[in-house]
Amino acid sequence: MLVILVLCTSFLSILYLTAPSIRKFFAGGVCTTNVRIPGKVVVITGANTGIGKETARELARRGARVYIACRDVLKGESAASEIRADTKNSQVLVRKLDLSDTKSIRAFAEGFLAEEKKLHILINNAGVMMCPFSKTTDGFETHLGVNHLGHFLLTYLLLERLKESAPARVVNLSSVAHLGGKIRFHDLHGEKRYCSGFAYCHSKLANVLFTRELARRLQGTGVTAYVVHPGVVMSEIVRHSFLLCLLWRLFSPFFKSTRQGAQTSLYCALEEGLEPLSGKYFSDCKRTWVSPRARDKKTAERLWNVSCELLGIQWE
Repeated sequence: MLVILVLCTSFLSILYLTAPSIRKFFAGGVCTTNVRIPGKVVVITGANTGIGKETARELARRGARVYIACRDVLKGESAASEIRADTKNSQVLVRKLDLSDTKSIRAFAEGFLAEEKKLHILINNAGVMMCPFSKTTDGFETHLGVNHLGHFLLTYLLLERLKESAPARVVNLSSVAHLGGKIRFHDLHGEKRYCSGFAYCHSKLANVLFTRELARRLQGTGVTAYVVHPGVVMSEIVRHSFLLCLLWRLFSPFFKSTRQGAQTSLYCALEEGLEPLSGKYFSDCKRTWVSPRARDKKTAERLWNVSCELLGIQWE
C-alpha cells in the first residue's frame, strides 16, 4: 500500500512539473487571423468567467464594443473592469441576463435593442453542466432550458438586429458530449428518467441541431451561424459535480486553459470567408465531424418547432 502511495505521489509530482509542456501539447488550434473589428458590436453570454471572459477580452482587444450578458452582475463588472484595464478599451459593458428565466431574457433583449442600433456578433457561450434535477423558472429541465431554450429565445429576439447589421454571425457553444446526446421528445424535461450527465449531452446535441436549422433558415440574409466544441477546458462549468471538480483538478495538465478554449469561438467569430460553412460544427479552429443524430434534418426541424411551442413564439 505504501509503495502504491509513493508511486502515485511521484507520478502526480512529475505530472504537475511538466504541466506547461503537456498543456501546450493538448492546446489544439489557434485563431491566427489579425482582423480588427472597431465599431462592431458583440454580445457574449456568460462572459463574466471562463471561455466567455477570454473571448470577450480578445474581441475587446480588437476594438469591438462588447456586452457581457450574465446572471451575476457583480462578477460581470469585475470581469469587465479587468478587460477594460487589459485592453485599454472602455467599451466593455455588463448587462443582466438570466438564461433560466424567459422574463430576464426578454428584458435583456428589450434593453439592448433600445440601447444599440447594431449587432454584428452574438456568441451564445453560457451553459450549465451536470446539475441535479431541477427546473427553470418557466418549468424547463435546467440543461435544456439554459443551454438550448434560453439561447434559442435570445437569438430569436435579437435576430432582426443581426439582419440589419449584416454581415453578422451567431456562434453557439456545444461540446463533443453531443455524441452521447439524443433528443427525447417524449421526455424532454427528464421527468420520466433523469441523468445529469446525459441531460447535458442532450442539450449539447440540441445546440448543434439548432445551429444547423438556424443556418438553413438564414440563407440569403447575410447572417451566418456556427457551432463550436471548445475542447476540455479548465473552467467553472463543472461546479455542480464534486466528482468532476476532483477529476478536473487531478488531470488539469491535460486540459486547455480558458484562453486556449476560446480560440475556436474566436475563429468562428472572426475568420474571413467562413460563410459557405454556415451551420457547420468546429473544433480546434477547423470544421469537424458530428454524430449522425446531429445531422438529422427531421429532428432539427422538429426540435425547432417544439422549442417555439415551449417558448410561445412563432419563428418561421
